[in-house]
Amino acid sequence: MQKSINVKKLVATTLCVAALTSPAFAAGPGMLDNDPKRPVAAIAADLNITADQFVACFNDVNPAPKGTNPTGAREKANKAILLPCLQEANADITNNMLDQVMDKYRPEGRVAGR
Repeated sequence: MQKSINVKKLVATTLCVAALTSPAFAAGPGMLDNDPKRPVAAIAADLNITADQFVACFNDVNPAPKGTNPTGAREKANKAILLPCLQEANADITNNMLDQVMDKYRPEGRVAGR
């Protein structure tokens, strides 16, 4: 019986550690793993979607490294991923609307479409 309890404790402990150290838990809801400083709640509100919807759409986006501007190719590739996903959450989101909202929250200001 003692052996059974120890195995149960070990399994429970292992599951808790795995959950607490997983990227999803570390970031939490409304947080971006690949761009953690982006103001998700503000962007989502401006796009009339939830923060979790924005995070889900942004998951496959590949932001430019900190301190650099995205190349035209990176910008187009990211937009091809992000815009259709966001439009599933809110059909009123346009390319221009997305550019305006994202530019609003970039520390360096307008970048999209240079």
